[in-house]
Amino acid sequence: MNPQIKALAPFGVVALAFLIYVSTFTVSQWETAIKLRLGEIVETDYEPGLHFKVPGLNTVINFDRRIQTLDAKPQRFLTLEKKDVIVDSYAKWRISNAAQFYRSTSGNPTRAAQLLSDRINTSLRDEFGRRTIQEVISEDRQEIMSALTKGIDTRADDLGVEVIDVRIKKIDLPPEVSESVYSRMRAERERTARDLRAKGGEAAERIQADADRQRTVILADAYKKSEELRGEGDAKATQVYADAYNQDAGFFGFYRSLSAYRKAFGPGGDMLVLQPDSEFLRYFKGQSADPGQAAGPVKPTTQVQPAPVAPPAPAVQAPSQPPSGNWVQPAQ
Repeated sequence: MNPQIKALAPFGVVALAFLIYVSTFTVSQWETAIKLRLGEIVETDYEPGLHFKVPGLNTVINFDRRIQTLDAKPQRFLTLEKKDVIVDSYAKWRISNAAQFYRSTSGNPTRAAQLLSDRINTSLRDEFGRRTIQEVISEDRQEIMSALTKGIDTRADDLGVEVIDVRIKKIDLPPEVSESVYSRMRAERERTARDLRAKGGEAAERIQADADRQRTVILADAYKKSEELRGEGDAKATQVYADAYNQDAGFFGFYRSLSAYRKAFGPGGDMLVLQPDSEFLRYFKGQSADPGQAAGPVKPTTQVQPAPVAPPAPAVQAPSQPPSGNWVQPAQ
């Protein structure tokens, strides 16, 4: 082999390797690429792998096609009631059309994030402007996020990106709005509490009235039954007394008089003023009671002449304290 060729062989290998290096490019699994010729797009959407280009004539730009997160700053929006709300949201997006993405943003990720953020804010402003605060903070949030995702995806189609999801992290109210909302919520809860108390009071009155009615009925039934039982007892007692009287009227009258003496002359220091010929003192004078007439303040059927008595003694001042036992003062 010619010594000159042998000496230039390493340089040729290096030149060939360099030519191959500058004439090829690779696209990774998570990337997409476009090929430019003098600044004009000639080919897009390369599959992952090794590809060729003309050095100096073609330029290749790779883009990350993985899902990316755009975390925007909290923004203030107006609701249907002209009330301000502060919304903190984020969006998930990825490049769907590399050529359109390059034309819209020149391949600058910062510019792409700014343009996408403007479209998200516009969609948020439109959605919140059609709803009240009550609808915003209630269960309609999922519906709001679904509508936002569809609307922003349509608005971002000219950027060559696909908006996968839009989420609202937090909705805050300004201090001046928060106070009015809390006052309205407090008034609503107080009205509900008053309604519940009124219904409870009505139920309590109804229960109390029913209990009073049942109490009156129970007491009336009990009184009726007690009177019936008392009447039956009195009838039985009367029957017992009648049976005892019919067996021996004289003994029955004597027993009744003894019971009356026991009650009248019992302990207690009371004073009795009686006529000497009183029927009550019949058995003290040795007289027997007539059959069929009990001892007591009942006038006899026949006039009984009293026994001769000594002339009455002068009236004596009764002591302030009667002696022990029963003291009977005869009538003057």
